[in-house]
Amino acid sequence: MNATDAYRASRDQLVALREDHARAVAEFHWPELGERFNWAVDWFDAIARDNDRPALVIAEEDGTTTQRSFAEMSRASDRLAGWLRERGVRRGVPVLLMLGNQVELWESMLAIMKLGAVILPTTSAVGPADLTDRITRSGAEFVICNAADTGKFADVPGGYTRISVGAADGWADLREAADAPHVPVGHPGTAPGDPLLLYFTSGTTSRPKLVEHTQVSYPVGHLSTMYFLGLRPGDVHLNISSPGWAKHAWSCFFAPWIAEATIFVYNYRRFDAAALLEQLRKREVSSFCAPPTVWRMLINADLGERPSALREVIGAGEPLNPEVIEQVRRAWGLTIRDGFGQTETTAQVGNTPGSAVKAGSMGRALPGVPVVLVDPASGQPLTGPGEGEICLDLSRSPVNLMTGYRGDPERNTEAMAGGYYHTGDVATIDAEGYITYIGRTDDVFKASDYKISPFELESVLIEHPAVAEAAVVPAPDPVRLAVPKAYVALAPGHEPTKETALSILRHARENLAPWQRVRRLEFFELPKTISGKIRRVELRSREDELGTGSPAEWRDDQFPDLRG
Repeated sequence: MNATDAYRASRDQLVALREDHARAVAEFHWPELGERFNWAVDWFDAIARDNDRPALVIAEEDGTTTQRSFAEMSRASDRLAGWLRERGVRRGVPVLLMLGNQVELWESMLAIMKLGAVILPTTSAVGPADLTDRITRSGAEFVICNAADTGKFADVPGGYTRISVGAADGWADLREAADAPHVPVGHPGTAPGDPLLLYFTSGTTSRPKLVEHTQVSYPVGHLSTMYFLGLRPGDVHLNISSPGWAKHAWSCFFAPWIAEATIFVYNYRRFDAAALLEQLRKREVSSFCAPPTVWRMLINADLGERPSALREVIGAGEPLNPEVIEQVRRAWGLTIRDGFGQTETTAQVGNTPGSAVKAGSMGRALPGVPVVLVDPASGQPLTGPGEGEICLDLSRSPVNLMTGYRGDPERNTEAMAGGYYHTGDVATIDAEGYITYIGRTDDVFKASDYKISPFELESVLIEHPAVAEAAVVPAPDPVRLAVPKAYVALAPGHEPTKETALSILRHARENLAPWQRVRRLEFFELPKTISGKIRRVELRSREDELGTGSPAEWRDDQFPDLRG
């Protein structure tokens, strides 16, 4: 069996068992691909040949739409690959790719892959300092960006070749490739273990890590993501995420095209819930994935009737609050399915189609993914219900795991210690294998000798109408060692007053156990990474520096009815 047929057999197996989690886990096998594999050639071109179904649809706010069929994407990426090869792009060479949601992004991903080169996806939100760091640490020899972003590279040193989408002084215009004759580029001879992708993590707790993925770990590993999303041939999939981050490759590139589904993208400058809901209906979207922030904004704007074609709704990026899930279920009769994964992996855990969803749980280990919870005290995996760190068992050769952190042997040693890949996330597991997220190992803390999960407290806080976002960290306390303090970003229409603070603290008191009580609260602009994740490490450091507390914070002992 050749690589294409082996890949298709594994894909078809998961599609057939999409609503039978137990059988999928028991029967699924990763494809045996042989000595060479290239997803763009061995899979995408194979399914795209003479295929006029839409592969990519991009809708703009002004109503204009760009659409490309699978066959058109295959031919265009062949032309671009030939054009890039003439300029020196070759096997193993890193190419920094900084584009938005535009056709050239998908064409470039395929073209670079077809040459056996290494893709370094980068968000356009980064500035010259970050670009310098990324180019230096990755060794990127080529940069592809929009003409409007070329100025960011004016002071970024390096001998990299400059390629822009659109004319720019001193940059080669990628759009010239559209006029080149169509000549298939052939197989680059890449081996399964050859590098394919380099991703910088968002850096929520430390300096961003440089994650290396192979020709297999993402292209094949995302079979697990396709299964989690519940995608099947002919679907129209809409995922809300920004280019440059791993989740974009998860759900706007690999998983849909593995399933032979259409990728639908809606570009907007400012989020408009009503406009997004209209797109779900108009474009007959069958599966929709969005982060918790988007789901909350949709709920606040009135969901209305369920879009007629919508079958799968998924939450991603951060754990989803149970109240949000319930509101969507009441409005649409659909259950948002939560899951778990990292830049370093594909989807690891998920509530899969057809499975019972337990409140608060992010589901069970996905087919082919050797998830275990490791007891931090013993370093051994749990054999029954309990709490531990989410890990992957390296003895079972997880296909969907990164090679490692490039140029960082210390972090590699730490991440792979004891025969397990350590995610750094703590969870509980029950007798049926359902896993419930607690928090990052760095974020969980003790107060009065009780273990506090910031996520549990934040989930309650954001149910209050005045709270748009919240981050809970330990605040030093002379009696309890530490107490939970909430940093709160207010929702529109609410003021940072004593009355608002009292209302939020009372809400937390009424909905949390006594030992979880939020003792302090401060209205604050939450520090975030460029990917939008809250940097709790900055808030913890601020508390350590303040020592006795901030003069701008509210404490429960300031309110007579909250004392105790």
